[in-house]
Amino acid sequence: VQLQASGGGLVQAGGSLRLSCTASGDSLDGYSITWFRQAPGKEREGLMCIQMSGDGIYYADSVKGRFAVSRDNARKAVYLQMNNLKPEDTAVYSCAARRFLCSRTYSGMNYRGEGTQVTVSS
Repeated sequence: VQLQASGGGLVQAGGSLRLSCTASGDSLDGYSITWFRQAPGKEREGLMCIQMSGDGIYYADSVKGRFAVSRDNARKAVYLQMNNLKPEDTAVYSCAARRFLCSRTYSGMNYRGEGTQVTVSS
């Protein structure tokens, strides 16, 4: 499975973006997908995961109530809807897949994709 995140860009504080994580190769049916982000000078942070069932698990309190995750297995895609964006959300966002169960540990992923830059201006 090859993953690619897209949909990033420059947005003003309070705005919204929807990121996509698309897969090529195998389907995503048997995988849970975790969204990560890494800001300059900071460690990579697991944000939230969507299970095979479609249920989401939040890992980062900072995005609760603002970010939501969904998936479309037919399109081999997972989406991260980001609302009420803040300057501290500025980072490179990426997605990663793990067989069956969710994880917030980047090294525990089976497949990791390239990221997309999100910049939030104040």
